[in-house]
Amino acid sequence: MESKEKKLEVKNLVISFKTDNGLVRAVRDVSFDLYKGETLCIVGESGSGKSVTSKAIMGILSANAIVENGTIMYEGENLLEVSEEEMHRIRGHKIGMIFQDPLSSLNPIVRIGKQITEAMLINSDKLKLMFNDLISEELVAYKNEIAKERISIQKAKDELNVVKYQAYNGLDKKDKEAVKAAKEAIAAQKQKTKDDIAKAKADYKANIPALSEALNKKKKEATKIVDEYKAKLKAEHQGKVEEVKKTITDPKAQKEALAKLEEEYLDKVKITKAAAKKKALEVMREVGIPMPERRYRQYPFEFSGGMRQRIVIAIALTAAPDILICDEPTTALDVTIQAQILELIKKIQAERNISCIFITHDLGVVANMADRVAVMYAGKIVEYGTSEEIFFDPRHPYTWALLSSIPDVDSKEKLDAIPGTPPNMIYPPKGDAFALRSKYAMKIDFEKEPPMFKVSDTHYAKTWLLHPDAPKAEMPKIVSERIRIALEAQKKGGEY
Repeated sequence: MESKEKKLEVKNLVISFKTDNGLVRAVRDVSFDLYKGETLCIVGESGSGKSVTSKAIMGILSANAIVENGTIMYEGENLLEVSEEEMHRIRGHKIGMIFQDPLSSLNPIVRIGKQITEAMLINSDKLKLMFNDLISEELVAYKNEIAKERISIQKAKDELNVVKYQAYNGLDKKDKEAVKAAKEAIAAQKQKTKDDIAKAKADYKANIPALSEALNKKKKEATKIVDEYKAKLKAEHQGKVEEVKKTITDPKAQKEALAKLEEEYLDKVKITKAAAKKKALEVMREVGIPMPERRYRQYPFEFSGGMRQRIVIAIALTAAPDILICDEPTTALDVTIQAQILELIKKIQAERNISCIFITHDLGVVANMADRVAVMYAGKIVEYGTSEEIFFDPRHPYTWALLSSIPDVDSKEKLDAIPGTPPNMIYPPKGDAFALRSKYAMKIDFEKEPPMFKVSDTHYAKTWLLHPDAPKAEMPKIVSERIRIALEAQKKGGEY
């Protein structure tokens, strides 16, 4: 993977949510990389932090979210610190997303064609896009500096709120020493918050004049370049028009030639409705919509669930994104349609060389499409590796449990249900979060969180079972049996 181009890097991401009952620790120190053209599948039960991670990448976290730590690097920028204007340039255009329920992603009273072409027509002015591209570097730097001040101030306030919550959570008010310590911790944090806010404002005041001057200078240069290009296009167009009027005397042929020239000129300065429709029909065919010309004018309620999901995929593809995030796109579909949608995503990903993050709770869904798999539990990645390593050599008890619960036609063993429920993340468990539900749990699992143990250069697992002093633990019989059957099938030339 090191020789491949890295498209996205998530490092030490920590996200919590403010609620009436306290802070919900949704994502706890999550790190992963995404490379060009690969499919990374993030697997875990509901509430494990998968969707929160993807929403953080897209910049669509809810208002009560607190990003306590971490970076999300894309094209040299930390997406957690960019301005909303810069995020708008990236969201949808460079990083697309497909959500769980296609019906809720589509407007029920707007024709499908309009919904597919909407984004293209909003950004239809090519000269404006050219101007924005010319000033993009200076504009991004200027807007990001404004956003940096706002984010720094908000982060300082969030840190104070976290310290207040931690200081008073479970505090015995009768314990004078504890109350005194809590007040001192809050007072110290208040001073730090005040200092951090002052620094953020001072940095902004020091940096913004130069950035503003650079932006204004670039705007003047860009305006001149765009005006010259526009004048050149007009002159070329007028010259061609005069040439047609001189050389073609037949009125009908002349009219057709002039109409074609006008269409060519307009195509250079903006995306017309006709061009947008043509692109939409091409994408509809690409995602397997039959009779796209007819379907273009229909409403979402006239489509089946699978067809609606194809439309949502088509909308995501119109902007030709670098990265496609699929958040459980097959959950609301039946098994046969699931397979078709998975095959479609796999085909498009291969043809366009898109990097794909696939989020699901079902390991069986991603068996044949993942390049790498990250298994999440209680806000942490507990195991990650290549698809073959996770399916043929799983090491974490939670991964074993997920594999044990997948139905298939070959194994004769009884399916294993995962006992209990995921922990309450307002009170994250001490040690290994899966220990209370695991029959392999040891005493240390309840006392100390395991580190990431290296299995191979590409395979890591967060479990004390991999410690040299740990007793040997055999994976469940149903998992080992499935691995044996799959390996035998591969030897015979079959497909896993």
